[in-house]
Formats: sequence, structure tokens, C-alpha cells
Amino acid sequence: MAGQGTGQPEKGSLLAQLSEGLADVVARAGAATVRVEARRRLGASGVLWSADGLVVTADHIIEREEDIVVGLADGRELRATLVGRDPGSDLALLKVAEQGLPAAAVAANGELSVGHLVLALGRPGEGGVTATMGIVSLIGGPWRSRRGGMVEGYIRTDVTMYPGYSGGPLVNTAGRVVGVNSSLLGHGMSLAIPAASVSRVVEALRQQGRVKQGYLGVRTQPVALPAALAQQLGQQSGLLVMGVEPEGPADRGGVLLGDILVGLAGQPVRDIDELQALLGPDRVGTAVPATVVRGGERRELSVTIGERQ
Repeated sequence: MAGQGTGQPEKGSLLAQLSEGLADVVARAGAATVRVEARRRLGASGVLWSADGLVVTADHIIEREEDIVVGLADGRELRATLVGRDPGSDLALLKVAEQGLPAAAVAANGELSVGHLVLALGRPGEGGVTATMGIVSLIGGPWRSRRGGMVEGYIRTDVTMYPGYSGGPLVNTAGRVVGVNSSLLGHGMSLAIPAASVSRVVEALRQQGRVKQGYLGVRTQPVALPAALAQQLGQQSGLLVMGVEPEGPADRGGVLLGDILVGLAGQPVRDIDELQALLGPDRVGTAVPATVVRGGERRELSVTIGERQ
């Protein structure tokens, strides 16, 4: 029988077709997977995000901001400059002085679902691209990362995150990038930041060198609402204001010590994560309605969201 005893799938079989297809995906996506040398120990990975030299990688692997080297798939090594970094999402943006590079194909929104096969690619050393395969087990968000930032979305997979894979691409079976891998964000889980979120961070870093983060200038803690008030508001909890920064956004908007913040920008606020999720970069400098409970009564204020420095 053809293929018997060779240890290889019989040519033309479904398994052989799948195997060849995956190898082709790795070859195509691997052309845009680079090595990033920005720390003393093992190198990390990155993604050629644009043909004019923008490279996305993981922020936590940037241990030095000078003498960064990017190793391309064709063996060339290029010096890179740091454009900006966002510790909250564990993403950093580099730039190499080269044009016409094989930029990654990025997946469109809605192209990924739980159960889809994905491959994590890496190029941590000089031995070429490496890959590991798994399935998407969860697509979630928003979520507060272990670095203190609010990540608007994340992809959890069962791929094995080998050393040096951080910053490399997570790709679908069409070879398109669906996310950027991070070994730091997941507390032992394999997580990736979705491509749409990466694109927004890249644009912010390209324009400003940082990602804006809104803030109110309050110190809060969750508190249960009285039954009657909970029924009236349709929520069981809010945030008790324990401190107000003088001349901060909340102070200027009329928020007082002892208020219970229950809504912001037309959305309920039941805990600190919900509040942080509403303080995204798009709201910096914007006046939004804030709903507080003061003396047992609901009050509507207007607060202009500040920028955390």
C-alpha cells in the first residue's frame, strides 16, 4: 500500500491535504514573522505590520530602548527604533528603515470563532520560523490585564506558548493574523490580543507614541445598593467615592466624597472594571454624563474625562 511504513500520510488523503495546507500557512505567515532582539536572554518574536517597516511585538520583551535588532525571514538583520509602547495591552511598536517588506495579512472582524483552528508562530532564534497549533477556546473582553490596563478584547487558545513566542502572530488557517501573542498577560494561559485591537493600538502609538487612558481622579470601592435603590436603578452595586483628587475631572464635575457612582456615559457602573472599561482613549477630553447617588437620591452630573499621565 502506498505510504505504508513511511511515517507520512498517504498522498491525496485528507490528512495529507491538511498537513500540506498547514505547512503552506506557516510558510506564508512566517515571511512576516520576525525575530526581535531587545533583551539580554532569549530573543522574542514580532510581526511585520506594514510594508514600510512597522513591527509589532510584545512590550514586556523590550528591556532596552536602543540597539534593538529585528531579524527578517530572509536572514537580514535590521536596526529598529522604538516608536511607542503600551504596557496595558503588552504591545510595542518598532520601525525599521526598509520599504517593500512582506507585511502580514490581517484578518477582518468576525473571521474568528470559538472552536477554530489557529497557529501560533514564533522566530525567537536564528533557526527559522517555528509553529504550534491549537483551537480557540474563548473570545472575551473587556478585561483588566495583570499590567493594570483595560484590554478591550482577548483570544484564549490551547496552543503551547513556547519561550520567545511573545509578540509573534496568531494566525488562522487562511494564514491571516487574528492576534498577537503574549505570554505575560495570561497568568499561565495562552492569550493573544485580537488583530482589531492591535490595529487601534498601532495607530495610537504611530501618532502619539502612547495610548491615551482616561481617568476621573477618584478613589473608589464597590458597595451594595439599598434594595429600593437597586430596584430603581436596575443594578445591585455601585462605586462609593472614597477620595476625590483636587481639581481633577471628577472634582471639577461636582463629584463629592461619599457619592456612589452608578453610571457613566449612559452605561451602568457596578464595579471598578466597568468604570475602567468606560475610560478608553476615545473618551479623553469628552464631557459625559455621570450618575451618582447622593443622600439616597439620584443625581446627574457632567464630567469631562481627563488623560492619565
